[in-house]
Amino acid sequence: MAAMEADNSELFEKSLPVRVLAVDDDERNLLAIEEVLDGVGQVICAKSGEEALRFLLKEDFAVILLDVLMPGLDGYETASLIRRRERSNNTPIIFLTAINKEEAHMLRGYDAGAVDYLFKPFDPVMLRSKVMVFVDLYEKTREIERNAAREQLLLERALKATSDKLDAERALRHSEARQETILASLPICFHARAAQAPYAASYVSKGVERLTGFSPDRFIADPDFGIGRVHPADRDAVTRSLSAAHETGSYACEFRWRCANEEYRIFFDQGVVARNGAGLELLGTMQDITEQRHLEGQLLQSQRLDAIGKLTGGLAHDFNNLLAAILSGLSLLERQVTLDGKAAQVLDMTRRSASQGKDLIQRMLAFSRRQELKPVAVRMSSLGDTMTGLVAPILGGLVRFDWHVGDDIWPVHADPAQLELALMNLVFNARDAMPSGGTISVRADNRSIGHTGQGLGAGDYVRLAVEDTGTGIAADLISKVIEPFFTTKPIGKGTGLGLSTVYGFAKQSGGTLRIDSEVGHGTTMELWLPRSRGTQDAAKDEPVFESGSVTNSGAGLPATAEEQLPTVLLVDDSQSLRELTAMSLRQSGFDVTAFSGGAQALAAIEREPERFDVIVTDFAMPLISGIDVIRFARSLRADWPALIVTGYADAEKISDRPPDVALISKPFEDAHLVAAIRSASRRR
Repeated sequence: MAAMEADNSELFEKSLPVRVLAVDDDERNLLAIEEVLDGVGQVICAKSGEEALRFLLKEDFAVILLDVLMPGLDGYETASLIRRRERSNNTPIIFLTAINKEEAHMLRGYDAGAVDYLFKPFDPVMLRSKVMVFVDLYEKTREIERNAAREQLLLERALKATSDKLDAERALRHSEARQETILASLPICFHARAAQAPYAASYVSKGVERLTGFSPDRFIADPDFGIGRVHPADRDAVTRSLSAAHETGSYACEFRWRCANEEYRIFFDQGVVARNGAGLELLGTMQDITEQRHLEGQLLQSQRLDAIGKLTGGLAHDFNNLLAAILSGLSLLERQVTLDGKAAQVLDMTRRSASQGKDLIQRMLAFSRRQELKPVAVRMSSLGDTMTGLVAPILGGLVRFDWHVGDDIWPVHADPAQLELALMNLVFNARDAMPSGGTISVRADNRSIGHTGQGLGAGDYVRLAVEDTGTGIAADLISKVIEPFFTTKPIGKGTGLGLSTVYGFAKQSGGTLRIDSEVGHGTTMELWLPRSRGTQDAAKDEPVFESGSVTNSGAGLPATAEEQLPTVLLVDDSQSLRELTAMSLRQSGFDVTAFSGGAQALAAIEREPERFDVIVTDFAMPLISGIDVIRFARSLRADWPALIVTGYADAEKISDRPPDVALISKPFEDAHLVAAIRSASRRR
């Protein structure tokens, strides 16, 4: 009703001025008409029939004063066109003419639609009086229309003040039927129920059938039907919420309800207390929020994993610095102190433990999506021999390994080494889920996704599925198994990092990991990876020295007598690691000058740019990063050899370094740092 009043409010506003259209090709006549009709109405002047027709397309007029003789469209033709238009066919037309007073011409004018004739020069009083008659008639007509609309509005607002009760009832029934159709199309149910237990329903909209699979009659016929199918764990909370509505005036509750297909769905029911003729009732709405809660759960899971990933990445950085200091210190001890057999064994065990810590950090980086990947085009079918050769002998005689990946599978854009590691993690995880033996099958197919959702953007993907026939995973644990350090295995049998590293690798590669499992029927782990658009993707040509391997030619060769070792500028904000690294390099014959931060290093470089041959700098330092140090140095000397030593977790930021700057990941072995420095100085 409020909307109806707003729509009709313009009927009660002050009336617009009455308009009179004067059509004459002589401006003097138009000026005279304006003067004569001053105060009668607003005179709109048109100098031709065409212009008059344009005005009539936009405005309504009380009367039209139309000259008979005009160039182009004359008065008769203009009048005929006016009468053909539905909007103006009832507008009075008074012809103005200085000639053609003959009866034949006048009859032609009346036949064209004129209501009167005035002959030029016209009598101003007569013109004014005739126009006033039509203006007054026009205003009275508008007043009648306004009154009729006002009366109609009052009738609609009163509802009972109608002269035709039958028509009103028919309109009401039609409106109710239309409303019910609209409500039935919405994913929501409207209902009315008693305010007292058992809260019997008196009205339920058809939308309930869409939500639950039951018709409205089922709820109305059985007072206990609605409450009876609420999940037992939620039933008390629902009844408490409904009974409390007497005091609060409203209620809201969320519960699980068993639908016709015996599946529990999550519903949100809210309503208010209203008074009917017999007493109180509850009027409310119910909607299915199962998908909403599912999406909220996914969002919370994603946010939790992201938070854990950020924490893991930060911890990895600090642990890498600690491990690097430990390994460097062990190397110094080994070179400076002569150890007996038992002491050497202790030192070796300590070094192996530190190396195991490094492996653990690498797996943490994989989960947090901060490891450095080198994606290329990888054909999945080419991994068959490698996986069969590596995995099959380890699985044991009770487990059968089947590889079903054809040559028609698209190449994926991924790091080959990390992809093999992810597959091995999935296979070993499947093996552990089959203590009594079974079959592990690896299958792949091509998938195209036209929308964004479930962790993937639109595009082409390869779905690699690792299926087992093992014990399966409980539904409430599926969302947790990809969290780091969560494991269902006995203590000492698993680190809880296998699936988390696979998940991190998939997300960092632009894909995802999906898990489908049923207790007692096995599990399918789906690794989704983006399709590579090239038959051979070029790997980044970046010199990278990983702990345990040297990739640059000649890097591991001993220095010759003729070789002059370079002078090293060392920058690291970790005091212990800086001092240990400097001591190790000096023992290897290098002249080393160490600085605790980027600012001190920049000052030394600017002061003595020719003093240092090679820059060795940490990446993550306060205020000025290692990349900033190198870029400043190369602004003074473009070919300045440099390399970055880092325990930082964010590989994406490190990738912004100059392409010829080698990267050494902490923790490292002293021999690899020495080899990298020599290699960098030779490239100068």
